[in-house]
Amino acid sequence: SRQPAASVPRVAPETVELIRRLADENRWGAERIRGELLKLGVRVSKRTIQKYLRRLRGPRPWGQSWSTFLRNHLHQTWACDFLQLYDIWFQPIFAFFIIELGSRKVIHVGVTRNPSRTWVAQQLRNATPFGQGPRFIIRDNDDKFGGEFDRVARGAGTRVLKTPARAPKASAFCERFLGSVRRECLDHVVVLGEGHLERVLREYCVRYFNRPRPHQGIGQLVPVGSATSARGGGQVVAVPVLGGLHHDYRRAA
Repeated sequence: SRQPAASVPRVAPETVELIRRLADENRWGAERIRGELLKLGVRVSKRTIQKYLRRLRGPRPWGQSWSTFLRNHLHQTWACDFLQLYDIWFQPIFAFFIIELGSRKVIHVGVTRNPSRTWVAQQLRNATPFGQGPRFIIRDNDDKFGGEFDRVARGAGTRVLKTPARAPKASAFCERFLGSVRRECLDHVVVLGEGHLERVLREYCVRYFNRPRPHQGIGQLVPVGSATSARGGGQVVAVPVLGGLHHDYRRAA
């Protein structure tokens, strides 16, 4: 006759929830979780934790998840991508961005009509003038990058991470940034040419996006400097950006 399935030992609900939290936030195994529980004054056997882990999340995947990796290395990671646009004459023009994920700071902006592999590699050189880059840089599998880009990255001590095909969430930070560039800037501007687009993007990214614009993803802080101004009853003044498309609000001294 068939043997009855082994039952899971009864554990307090708050302990089960704590096991779930430690497993989800860190992708730890049973023995590592047991050690953390002992630090918190909770004594549970390794076998009991293993049985609950199988119930809570099924078979354990190999390695850490992508979201866990990004959370652990957010301030050591850059991401880069292209934005294709058209000027007033309906001629294609490309903007290239490099951003830092942890602070949301725009590291570099480049504009060209011919995004060759040599040009793209030079943009990374410009972003790492002293040969020191981040630990990781995320890029897609666009043919514009090629091996030369990867060689420049390795020379700066950076490991290139390529996103899988048809996986836009793998570069969600960069995709969201490109959406902000379109909605807040380019949807309201008629591009006259390469030089005009570069001036517009530099003013938006350097003067507005990096400095006075608060970001939800970093607790309404700004990538560079501080968003707080002098408190008190001073008059609030508006400093126009991009000809009044946006404003930077400050208290007069």
